[in-house]
Amino acid sequence: MALKCGIIGITNIGKTTIFNCISNTRAEASNFAFSASKSNIGMISVPDDRLEKINSIIKSEKVTAATVDIVDIPGLTKGSSRGEGIGNKFLNDIQQCDALIHVVRCFDDDQLPHIEGSVNPVRDKEIVDLELQIKDLEMVERRIERTEKIAKSGDKVAKKELDILRVYKDHFEDFKPARTVALSDDEKNFIDDLLLLSSKPVIYVCNVDDASAISGNTYVEDFKKSVENEEAEVLIIAGKLESDIAELDDEEDRSVFLEDAGLKEPGVNKMIMSAYKLLNLQSFFTAGKQEVRAWTIRKGMSAPAAAGTIHSDLERGFIRAEVMSFTDFFTLGSEQAVKDAGKFRVEGKNYVVQEGDLLHIRFNV
Repeated sequence: MALKCGIIGITNIGKTTIFNCISNTRAEASNFAFSASKSNIGMISVPDDRLEKINSIIKSEKVTAATVDIVDIPGLTKGSSRGEGIGNKFLNDIQQCDALIHVVRCFDDDQLPHIEGSVNPVRDKEIVDLELQIKDLEMVERRIERTEKIAKSGDKVAKKELDILRVYKDHFEDFKPARTVALSDDEKNFIDDLLLLSSKPVIYVCNVDDASAISGNTYVEDFKKSVENEEAEVLIIAGKLESDIAELDDEEDRSVFLEDAGLKEPGVNKMIMSAYKLLNLQSFFTAGKQEVRAWTIRKGMSAPAAAGTIHSDLERGFIRAEVMSFTDFFTLGSEQAVKDAGKFRVEGKNYVVQEGDLLHIRFNV
């Protein structure tokens, strides 16, 4: 699925290091502000231990995880909305993302100078938020100018849209993001095409030093207090430590490294799963001798639409889906055992695929 999650933040806070931990594409990290000339685009594999459990029964030739696109957007700074630093180009890249991972710096490092002269994650977040809101306000004001002319002709739809735009304008002028505006979903849909930057759902990641990987530090505590009313998830990741772990090819070496650091799993795994949830995604599985694979779909997707993520022919010629849950399959140990237990189902075009379904699509084209 063409869904993108963007990594944003002020310049020189370790975004690219974290991107390199999770992406199949490696980007160059630098100690110099504005050293990047373009956004880095990669693909992340969604960690899911159910794949290996399915394969322990199927014994397939290949195991393939679900994926989501990830975009490392070069650091912003004060005035980005007016072209300062790298400027507007990367604000446009943010516009094309479906959700955001906002990284803040929560570590001291004399070798990595801070663009603002000191480490303060609360201030850094406010700088980025303001730049996004300024850009959103500009877009809304331009839309108001166009819509006012139409509304004056008596167009009722234009009048309704104008009222909604003015609510957003007032909201931005109070230094608040679009995601917190007090409007219904139907009202928000009036201006969906604007792709407002501050409307994107967000996860916050506190990038800490190695010693703070487990419980954080005072920077993290201060930041959590500053966002406690946002109902957003705040994760703690030691970017440099995670980067060192990601460089190890041997899984056993990674486990030893994690254990020495006091971690049960890489923090970036939690971040990936949180992003998956934030994008309102879920996984279903296909399993055969050639491949066991997880597929990414939006929650609420019908069986034909889910089949279309595998191949368009499967959606076009969809007849039915043969369905069993991962839990039933793994617990009972085989497809035949699932059938014998009466838990194997045949579903039609109206079936809504559930998290963890194993599907076999019957089709004819």
